[in-house]
Amino acid sequence: MLNKYFRIIVGCFIMLSALLAMYVNINWLWFTLFIGANMFQSAFTKWCLLEKILVKLGAKEGGEGCAV
Repeated sequence: MLNKYFRIIVGCFIMLSALLAMYVNINWLWFTLFIGANMFQSAFTKWCLLEKILVKLGAKEGGEGCAV
């Protein structure tokens, strides 16, 4: 369940930042880059801040987690 929540939240953040970059200010792409960098580092370190936040909010830890 944790992996499902992670994918939903990250997908929404990426779509939101792309829309904000198109319609508000191009600098919103820095947010997209930040999300990508966090996903990249979590693949190697197996540590993900969003995963920790979701667990504290009550998401079940079944499955792979963020770093798939």
